[in-house]
Amino acid sequence: MASSSKAARLGEEVWKSRVDKINAEVLTLTYGTIVAQLCRDLTLPATANKTDYAAVNAELDRMGYNIGLRLIEDFLAKSNTGTCSSFRETAEVISKVGFKMFLNVVPQVTNWQGVEGKPQAFGLVFEENPLAEFVEYPDDGRAQDELWYSNILCGVIRGALEMVQMQIEAHFVTDVLRGNDTTEMRVTLVRYIEDEMPPDDE
Repeated sequence: MASSSKAARLGEEVWKSRVDKINAEVLTLTYGTIVAQLCRDLTLPATANKTDYAAVNAELDRMGYNIGLRLIEDFLAKSNTGTCSSFRETAEVISKVGFKMFLNVVPQVTNWQGVEGKPQAFGLVFEENPLAEFVEYPDDGRAQDELWYSNILCGVIRGALEMVQMQIEAHFVTDVLRGNDTTEMRVTLVRYIEDEMPPDDE
């Protein structure tokens, strides 16, 4: 994959012709129901009704990770993108092909940070987030400061990239649901995973 515009064209082509689609409102409401149930089920120790938002965030990330482990096969089969030659190219493919293919949004790749001239981290800025439509936070004075509502997306990216030999960390740094101007996810490359041979039984 050579360029950002080529990735954008591929994302549009895959979205139009190669993926099954569902109603966006069904996705949004189903996801909202899952988050609401987690908020009811995961409570702080020794309390009956105080939600443990750190546990909800972790569970959403874990669920996303498991989805990402499986979603990458569908992505590779339908997009035919092949292997990315750099972390910068990986970011463009995630934004313009992956998000377009599965959510019909294209977050902007921005805020690159690197080490010794090599890009190691980037931001994905979402102008729109279909998961965050129709959201009403619990009125407990804590949810807006502690819950990362779309945290499942961080897990999806983490799981998918692990399957293509990249260990990354992903987390949201801003969210319009928290009163910020934008929604931004940071993705940081930890390391490339080497193929490891299983230890000998001898």
